[in-house]
Amino acid sequence: MSGEMHTDSASSSRAAAASDQRHQQPAAAPLSRYESQKRRDWNTFGQYLKNQTPPVSLSQCNFNHVLEFLRYLDQFGKTKVHLHGCIFFGQPDPPAPCTCPLRQAWGSLDALIGRLRAAYEERGGSPETNPFGSGAIRVYLREVKECQAKARGIPYIKKKKKKNQLKGPHDAPKSFKQLAT
Repeated sequence: MSGEMHTDSASSSRAAAASDQRHQQPAAAPLSRYESQKRRDWNTFGQYLKNQTPPVSLSQCNFNHVLEFLRYLDQFGKTKVHLHGCIFFGQPDPPAPCTCPLRQAWGSLDALIGRLRAAYEERGGSPETNPFGSGAIRVYLREVKECQAKARGIPYIKKKKKKNQLKGPHDAPKSFKQLAT
């Protein structure tokens, strides 16, 4: 009789373990820093649209909503952008504090738009209708970049792409035999 109990408990525990394995979903790999930030940015933008009066659905969203969102984010910025009338306008390292506003840095906005653009398309949005890829957004970002560069006195110089130069016969890599002789 004790043998029967042992077999019954062993088979029931195996059945329970098999049942548990079927009901458990495979553990998802932790998100990368980029993926986490993209999800957080997407949720923030979605919440921003919901808080509009009247609320805006994603299907109704256009580049104007994106521009308003970028301007809204300026209030949380940490980059001092000197105004034209400020005595420190154009100085990279001002010697004293001033009352000029803090804004979002151009690089932060550019990265944000890149993540939101990718998130939109990952969720089934078409690249042609992507409000984050609009020309108006690119123009806005370029203006922010130029404005911040002037205010800090640091010009942004566009790096030129290096052209692939054809290698001449003297530039060709040497084979092992050529090195040995």
